[in-house]
Amino acid sequence: MAAVTATPTLRYKPINLGRWIIWGGTALLFIVAPLIFTQGFARTLMAQMGIMIVFALSYNMLLGQTGMLSFGHAVYSGLGAYFAIHALNWIDAGHLVFPVSLLPLIGGFFGMLFGVIFGYPTTQKSGTPFAMITLGIGEMVFACSLMFPDFFGGEGGISGNRTAGGNFLGIEGLNFGRDIQVYYLIAFWCFVSMIAMYAWTHTPLGRIANAVRDNPERAEFIGYNTQRVRWLVLILSSFFAGISGGLSAINFEIVTAENVSAIRSGGVLLAAFIGGALFFFGPIIGAIVFVLFAIALGEWTKAWQFYLGVFFVLLVMYAPGGLASIVLMNLRVMKFGKFGRLRDPYFGLIMAGLTLLAGVVLLIEMTYHLTLESALGPTVKVFGFPFNTASSESWVFMLALLIGGGAAFEYTRRRFKREWDRIQEEIEDYLRANPEAA
Repeated sequence: MAAVTATPTLRYKPINLGRWIIWGGTALLFIVAPLIFTQGFARTLMAQMGIMIVFALSYNMLLGQTGMLSFGHAVYSGLGAYFAIHALNWIDAGHLVFPVSLLPLIGGFFGMLFGVIFGYPTTQKSGTPFAMITLGIGEMVFACSLMFPDFFGGEGGISGNRTAGGNFLGIEGLNFGRDIQVYYLIAFWCFVSMIAMYAWTHTPLGRIANAVRDNPERAEFIGYNTQRVRWLVLILSSFFAGISGGLSAINFEIVTAENVSAIRSGGVLLAAFIGGALFFFGPIIGAIVFVLFAIALGEWTKAWQFYLGVFFVLLVMYAPGGLASIVLMNLRVMKFGKFGRLRDPYFGLIMAGLTLLAGVVLLIEMTYHLTLESALGPTVKVFGFPFNTASSESWVFMLALLIGGGAAFEYTRRRFKREWDRIQEEIEDYLRANPEAA
């Protein structure tokens, strides 16, 4: 009897046009942004956003993808930054021949190396013990940064010169001395890292990391070593954290103990939560918002950390899924053609919210000025207008904004919630009647 040979089945897989549009639009945005915002401060802000995006996405490989809450992720970005700045100085001294444009790879390599070293004992535990161990390792490395000044530079840190490598590809003037050149270098590495980390989420390791996050017992039952999965993910995460550290070394030309501090680890944790740890693009949004608070708002007021704390608490209370969940819920409403019904409720909610926010900001700035900066005089400028903290009229105006804005906000919030709940019920009823539309 003749053997029957199986005919291979050819399947046509259409191009994911939406994905190409999103990534293409992102690349275009990276290219044109510094051409639109030409001020030095704006370019510096965007460069720091790029660094923070890589750092936040690397952290979310642990938190969002694998369910590992870390309090010491700055260890890997900071150590990567230290080795990158030392490499930059070796290039300047002629001891190392290496292009400055590839310096983030050195940061990534050493970040990954310490991920191997610290990650093995760290990932022996999960949950709260893992978080506590990472906190201990972070404090240990921070203490070492002050104990070994020959490598870490003590409190002053290590500085370098990013133009040490000369002209890139022999092009005259392209030595990363100008802010726009540094921005494009950071944008390139940010875009490549984003693509690489997104691709990782679709690999078998990325998928099993999700399984370890959702149900580690079942993952163990089907034969996976969950400790090894956590360790591998931490190593990869440390690599990208090290890349962000290398970019930071190039951008600031200095690395200090702050790069490995708990403050920086806490910052990336806030960024991931603000954006939404369960969504890939969540940390990107969170990184942008965090930099806006820390840098843009920090230029305007010294109380920026207070505003960030209040914003974070409100977000966790009312939108625990982060800003990304708010975006996706509204896109769902748009998909079913019901967003028009939210136009007026949204407008009222935003106007009332801005009024309440103005009252809150005025209260904070006037109180801050009265208690900490009274030596500068009684007048403080808020929103470009002078307010006299010694005058009762200013406090009465602030209270009027607070009370009126608070009452209006509560009224519009209830109105919005009623309409929002009604729309969600209609969508759920439609999906139950038409399950194929889900």
